[in-house]
Amino acid sequence: MSPTVREEYRVNDRIEAREVRLVDEQGNMVGVVPLPEALARAERVGLDLVEVAANATPPVCKILDYGRFKYEAQKKASAARKKQKIIDVKEIKMRPNIDENDYQIKMRKVRDFLQEGDKVKITLRFRGREMAHQHLALEIFDRVKKDVEGLAKIEQMPRLEGRQMVMVMAPAK
Repeated sequence: MSPTVREEYRVNDRIEAREVRLVDEQGNMVGVVPLPEALARAERVGLDLVEVAANATPPVCKILDYGRFKYEAQKKASAARKKQKIIDVKEIKMRPNIDENDYQIKMRKVRDFLQEGDKVKITLRFRGREMAHQHLALEIFDRVKKDVEGLAKIEQMPRLEGRQMVMVMAPAK
């Protein structure tokens, strides 16, 4: 369990256990010692006694600089947030009787989205009597699959949702 900024640790006099498993300032395991002895050791080196694993029996305490410990934990959490890639789902809307030029422009956008690492949801909307010609939509989806063959994997096959057909693609790893 990695420490977060909001998570509070018990420090020095706030530790409630009688005995603690002590880790010294160099990171060496000292063993199980009475709490007053652990506090005296921490005070001798001018650092804090911090309870890092409260659920263990006996609780694990480390001798360290608490301010620095909190600062490093905050930095780790910040770095983890920066590395996160938020995957958006971009939507491209088409019609069953889409023109060739329009199709090429939409496919260029699909490729751009996939290369940026985003998922793409392609929606084919039917109007009026177009509902009777769902085979046209399936042909367009087959063409889209062929056009993005190496770039994407199909996450959700085309399916009818009301008056529209939807297919979801994710970037291939």
